[in-house]
Amino acid sequence: MTLSIDDIRAAADRLKGHIERTPCRHSRTLSEITGAEVWVKFENLQFTAAYKERGALNTLLQLSDNERGRGVIAASAGNHSQGLAYHAARLGIPVTIVMPRSTPFVKVQQTRGHGANVVLEGDNYDEASAVAMKLCNERDLAFIHPFNDLQVMAGQGTVALEMFEDVPDLDVLPIPIGGGGLIAGCATVAKSLNPNLQVIGVEPAMYPSFTAKMRGVNGTSGGATIAEGIAVKQVGELSYAIARPLIDEVLLIEEPHFERAVALYCNVEKTVVEGAGAASLAALLAYPGKFKGKKVGLIVTGGNIDTRLLASVLTRELVRDQRLVSLRIIGDDRPGLLATVSAVIGQMGANIIEVAHNRLALDVPAKGAEFDIMIETRDAQHTQEIMDALREHGYPPRAV
Repeated sequence: MTLSIDDIRAAADRLKGHIERTPCRHSRTLSEITGAEVWVKFENLQFTAAYKERGALNTLLQLSDNERGRGVIAASAGNHSQGLAYHAARLGIPVTIVMPRSTPFVKVQQTRGHGANVVLEGDNYDEASAVAMKLCNERDLAFIHPFNDLQVMAGQGTVALEMFEDVPDLDVLPIPIGGGGLIAGCATVAKSLNPNLQVIGVEPAMYPSFTAKMRGVNGTSGGATIAEGIAVKQVGELSYAIARPLIDEVLLIEEPHFERAVALYCNVEKTVVEGAGAASLAALLAYPGKFKGKKVGLIVTGGNIDTRLLASVLTRELVRDQRLVSLRIIGDDRPGLLATVSAVIGQMGANIIEVAHNRLALDVPAKGAEFDIMIETRDAQHTQEIMDALREHGYPPRAV
């Protein structure tokens, strides 16, 4: 079983008018930061905020009338479920989605909101998938796999087809790998149009399923990654077979780079991106030497990130850049001490976020007091200037 660029072009014709033809834009700032010439494809602008609509819809549009009448089923806790539910409802096709019991409530509600019958079974994706296959056989439904399916891969490949229409002279495509459907489709397009173009896979270091299969080892996968959309323990057999000959290299990415990429998209491009959606930019941050000076196409694969997680990532980025710093100051416990320290910080142009006052710490003199003061500054240099000013006034701080 093979996938060709003609299959993907046929998929593009089917999808025309049913999905967003998302923009692919040059990012001057990301180019300056990474040293590459960066072009960004904003698939988070799809209605369900992810590229997964493409493969799901391409499959739905090729069902027979009999299959449409019986309905479809899938197992997914993420973007595939929402894309499938939305387009099945539009086409009047009954859809059942089996999700693990641990699926966040907001994702369950969004999927139900698109008209799906949601079944919560299993403690993880594998168990949910087994339940979905059982229901599929019992109810004679059409099973639509999130990645290990040629029609799904063809739909996902239309992302690259559009990118090359907008930017035909790309040098390299770093593409996130979960189950392998996106990279199989996009690599097919890329290598067909330009055999010399580099296709680089990107995986979370916690879930190196494609890398392990390439090396012929049983890799250990697991852990809490913010790139949960590509946190897949086993890559698809069919998607692997198609993608492997077309991939030049696979890079493993640690969590801080995913976090920084999400924050950069938010702060630079003013767009909301989930952890997996920021994987290609994370690769540029983790391995700048591999991309420097090259024309790079980045796919923002999705924007479905929990708002609390996004807030945490952005706050952690402020800490990482030393724009949010907690300073510990020990001084005499006398009236006006906090006012004096606050005045120094204010005169230096920083903002006090929080103050904790501790008189009971045993490493502080009985007549002393300990303050933990969280401040917001412009950058690391500004933070150092404030610390120097406090030291000059007799209140030497230390970062905690």
